[in-house]
Amino acid sequence: MTYQKRTKDQLAARVAQDIHDGAYVNLGIGMPTQVANHIPAGREVILQSENGILGMGPAPAAGNEDFDLINAGKQPVTLLPGGAFFHHADSFAMMRGGHLDICVLGAFQVSATGDLANWSTGEPGAIPAVGGAMDLAIGAKQTWVMMDLLTKKGESKVVERCTYPLTGIGCVKRIYTELATLECTPGGLKLVDTVDGLSHAELERLVGLPIAA
Repeated sequence: MTYQKRTKDQLAARVAQDIHDGAYVNLGIGMPTQVANHIPAGREVILQSENGILGMGPAPAAGNEDFDLINAGKQPVTLLPGGAFFHHADSFAMMRGGHLDICVLGAFQVSATGDLANWSTGEPGAIPAVGGAMDLAIGAKQTWVMMDLLTKKGESKVVERCTYPLTGIGCVKRIYTELATLECTPGGLKLVDTVDGLSHAELERLVGLPIAA
């Protein structure tokens, strides 16, 4: 293997790099929450959390946590000057009303044309956890997915057609992974970038689908 995977922090920084100045952004539970720690200096990004926060800052330093101020994943966060917190219903009105520029979500599967499956694997005993994902996937102007490209079994999470229950249809615009960034289009996958040393042919082999350069 001649390439090095992005670390979780490097992946979060890669996502943050593409968020435009002045954007209103929701970060989903899990891996996407780390994006808050990597917003480029001098860029104003207003982070929203579905439990009712606007103007969320990065994670607090150890010892400075306020467990009454948490994100949707119950992790302590900070509030930037001008930030606010409010009722859950108001938060969902923002999400459903088209007021968010971008949401960044995790996923179990994403299809080449942007279908999203991120709330249940459908396995017996699996605990479904849709949360606000359906509202975000359709309500945000752009839905980005941040996830590992491969499962623990080495199977691609980017697929021709999702086999897990769908969260949204044709809603994902970009997929950010530890190996590559991909764009979902009506015609299939398009390459944005890869880590150094990963060839186009090897990426297509791992994904099992054609990827336009």
